[in-house]
Amino acid sequence: MTYIQRLNSQIKKTLAEHPDTVVFGQNVGTGSCLSGLTRGIEHETGVTVLNTPNAENTLVGVGFGMMMGGVNSIYFMKQIDFLLLGLDHLVNTYNFVRLKNPEASFTIVPVIVDNGYQGLQSSFNSFGDICSIARIDGFTVTNGYDIDKIIGQKLVAPGFRIIAPSQRLFGSELYDPESVTGHGPDYEWFHYQSGNDVLVICFNYTLPQGLSLVETMESKGLSASLAGVNRQTPAGWGALIDEARRVRKVIILDDTKSVNRLSNDFLASLYVVDNNVSVLNIGRDFNTDWLKPQKDELEIDADAILKYIGTVFTEKYL
Repeated sequence: MTYIQRLNSQIKKTLAEHPDTVVFGQNVGTGSCLSGLTRGIEHETGVTVLNTPNAENTLVGVGFGMMMGGVNSIYFMKQIDFLLLGLDHLVNTYNFVRLKNPEASFTIVPVIVDNGYQGLQSSFNSFGDICSIARIDGFTVTNGYDIDKIIGQKLVAPGFRIIAPSQRLFGSELYDPESVTGHGPDYEWFHYQSGNDVLVICFNYTLPQGLSLVETMESKGLSASLAGVNRQTPAGWGALIDEARRVRKVIILDDTKSVNRLSNDFLASLYVVDNNVSVLNIGRDFNTDWLKPQKDELEIDADAILKYIGTVFTEKYL
């Protein structure tokens, strides 16, 4: 099963349990159905589906209006840069709405255009910046386990949040762990496996790179611990900090295109309690090239990382 197929399946499963939900957005029930993301929901779930024109600012406001009126709704958006047109509602309207403690649900599901070669709009992989402007709950989804938990628990739940899938992963084969070794209380992060030599923490959409890196490490005899962070604003880091302190060596992967990286918040929280943990922090190189059409995936040099582990982290693998 592919990533997009699992997303579509879990969305339909969740909506079938909430047939009173209104789903709206451009081409959500017609055409490509956002490359298959929303295919079949109109006829298989019982929800109301509204195919709308491009009117992003209005549609964000409509979602908050339905929320205040007690109606659950989901706005599917074909790419996240269009959400910039709704910033007034995301800040000012939401700050009004949240004070009323509405019991209804409003979720925005924008696609992160991170597969590259699509011009300037493909450079806006800054989901966390959108969430930070009004302390909005935002979540990424990267694999079968976090899709089931985050979509299943949060797609239709009281309150407002943004859940963003990665376009780059749409056609990829799904990583589908049957269980995890731990997770944050609000699904802020998931701990996929434990090891004793190094902890790899994947932020934003880097779990595929993290999995590949861990595989390479294990082939060289390293015992790796692996975690993925889904939340886009500061989370409860406690258990991950404990794991970092236990292992003493941390590799951070973060492909966000923001200068305000959530991984830096994790590092600051870690160093407050322990500044003797060795850290290799791998993120974007901000230069003029990122404004040009190009491959958007953060590239990881596993061999260079292994060499770094051997020469800086520990003498054990020289």
